[in-house]
Amino acid sequence: MDLMRIAKHLLLADRQLRRAFPAAVLTQIEQAVRRAESLHAGQICFVVEGGLDPQSLWRGQLARERAIEVFSQLRIWDTEHNNGVLAYVLLADRAVEIIVDRGIHAKAEAGVWEEICRAMEYAFRRGQYAEGVQAGVQAVAAQLGRCFPMSAPGLNELPDRPLRLERQARRGQ
Repeated sequence: MDLMRIAKHLLLADRQLRRAFPAAVLTQIEQAVRRAESLHAGQICFVVEGGLDPQSLWRGQLARERAIEVFSQLRIWDTEHNNGVLAYVLLADRAVEIIVDRGIHAKAEAGVWEEICRAMEYAFRRGQYAEGVQAGVQAVAAQLGRCFPMSAPGLNELPDRPLRLERQARRGQ
């Protein structure tokens, strides 16, 4: 059990999450997702979470495991062409995970998602959250353009608006 990690997660307040990803940045991300989705037939969903809850920390849940959980909870796997992508940020760990649906996984190069995640994390370490996410969305879009080129305007199956998961909101669930 990593006590430093637990403390970091529990002390990271929703206020810090909102400071790193304020409404204006969420709007910029939404616009980047909307632009990106006009170039391919894939679906992108962006989620940022401040820190894990105590139960998840006690179990030693990693960012990747939480991203898979969020992917499932939001039913990103439920797109018509299995072309959903989750870009997940766990702010307390400064970790980025990209989870792709099976339709994309079968067509994309294996290491590309990891490269995009590390580039976003590098931008975050410099405090460049909006820039890091926008560059990440563009990189994801480039891959989706190769895997799922736009043939005709399709249905927007996932919200373009980023989700900011706050601890207060999760307590009420």
